[in-house]
Amino acid sequence: MKADEVLDTSGMVCPMPVLKTRKAAEKLEPGKVLKVIATDRGAKSDIPAWAKNSGFELLGMAEEEGRYVFYIRKPEVKE
Repeated sequence: MKADEVLDTSGMVCPMPVLKTRKAAEKLEPGKVLKVIATDRGAKSDIPAWAKNSGFELLGMAEEEGRYVFYIRKPEVKE
């Protein structure tokens, strides 16, 4: 999956992966995709929950070599 921005939170523990994800996602242009890489097991549930509660779209998530990878799209602006 193609991402417009990549955020690597490897080595960070809760709540930092979610806080860093929120900050990076808010800076995205509408419709753009953020790839987040995390090693904290809590991110596996925290990041999808944050995306749902914040109106961001979780396009996919995977586990790769002990790392969790998330693809999040910023919603389009509706007029």
